Amino acid sequence: MDSHAINDLKKLLGADAVLHRPEELLLYEYDGSVEVARPNCVVFPRHTKEVVGIVQIANRYQIPMIGRGAGTGLSGGALARQGGVLVVFSRMNRILEIDVENQCAVVQPGVVNADLSVAVAQTGLHFAPDPSSQKASTIGGNVSENSGGPHTLAYGVTTNHVHSLEAVLPTGELVRLGSPALDSPGYDLPGLFVGSEGTLALVTEITVKLTRLPETVKTLLAIFDTVDDATETVVDITARGITPAACEMLDGWTIRAVEAYVHAGFPVDCAAVLLLEVDGLREAAEQHAEEVADVCRLHHAREVRVARDARERDLLWKGRKNAFGAVGRLSPTYYVQDGVIPRTKLPQTLRRINEIGEKYGFEIGNIFHAGDGNLHPIILFDAREEKQFQRAVASADEIIGFCIEMGGSITGEHGVGMEKDRLMPLLFTEDDMNLMRRVRDAYNPVGLLNPGKIFPDTKGCGEIHVRPLPVAGASRA
Repeated sequence: MDSHAINDLKKLLGADAVLHRPEELLLYEYDGSVEVARPNCVVFPRHTKEVVGIVQIANRYQIPMIGRGAGTGLSGGALARQGGVLVVFSRMNRILEIDVENQCAVVQPGVVNADLSVAVAQTGLHFAPDPSSQKASTIGGNVSENSGGPHTLAYGVTTNHVHSLEAVLPTGELVRLGSPALDSPGYDLPGLFVGSEGTLALVTEITVKLTRLPETVKTLLAIFDTVDDATETVVDITARGITPAACEMLDGWTIRAVEAYVHAGFPVDCAAVLLLEVDGLREAAEQHAEEVADVCRLHHAREVRVARDARERDLLWKGRKNAFGAVGRLSPTYYVQDGVIPRTKLPQTLRRINEIGEKYGFEIGNIFHAGDGNLHPIILFDAREEKQFQRAVASADEIIGFCIEMGGSITGEHGVGMEKDRLMPLLFTEDDMNLMRRVRDAYNPVGLLNPGKIFPDTKGCGEIHVRPLPVAGASRA
């Protein structure tokens, strides 16, 4: 990278906010995926004006720029695939305003997801999007990837909780999109930018919707001796018009891994559990809990437990949200997938995932958002062995291919990034992708912002290639 560009960045931000030595950059070549890409420089802006200055310098020297939150993403979206300046928002982490009367808050992108709910808890409000990484992931990163979480089923994903954005376009122009009003006229530009994976702008301020905490929450753990019984229960619950706040599934292998780590009270001798939650007014929540429990028993649940208090509820959710960490104790590396299928296809899809695991010789655990068909199979492998890495990627691709056959999609909440760009032709025609590229190019005409993401490099070939083992090794679990 041009030394003059480094010097200009230091003048703008101060030497303590610019990293460029090789040993300083090692941490930033990873995120939560199996991808690896090292930036040439890492910068830490403190306010919007500095972000504008960074973009102007990048344009002056024609250097790629990539936004990054906490680095918890699972698709390589915040990695510098073509080098360049990695703009890390960890120092822009202030809650700027809390408006209780209008149930909204204004935050900088580096605010940690869970910290906002803690900050407003005494007002009876919370920030509803709750990715499993919410104790570390930032709201800016959630906006970039349109993150979901266990309570997506009832409350929606990040885009459903964003009123407006302040953002710096790749040209250096500062814009405001949307408004704090509940129904803003005109095109839904915040809806376009949320989930654009950092390819349209660097977001510097977010006005989010705050949601009233429910009067009553009922958390149920349904225990099954077969996976099919658990998946068919999910189908039946939704067919009856019951919409739980959350409906999560863990298979037996994953349960045993979680229980050994968290001691959440999951039974270790079953094939699967459903972690279900209903909330709302007391009478309605209690009635819905009874209806959900009845459906579980109808599908041969051997036991349905109801958390007796907040402590038991928190422990069950601690088990669910620490599942990936539990798996990391058992394997040097794992690969988390993110396919989506119609709920009615859950039984055959899980059977197919098990068959793929046997075919490639991998243990594959399953923990996922069963209520909306968002699967997260976890493939355990050793990234130090190139053949294992290649087989792990091939098995993941086969899983995603089957999800598409079932009428699903290649990603639900992790994004395309640099992980699944080569799979886009399985889901979209070249005309489809060219239209999306035109939208990107309208805001990012030179292509300096987060290049090499979402779209395959080679147009029109439609071929899917297994990528080689990254030189630095896959990311660690």
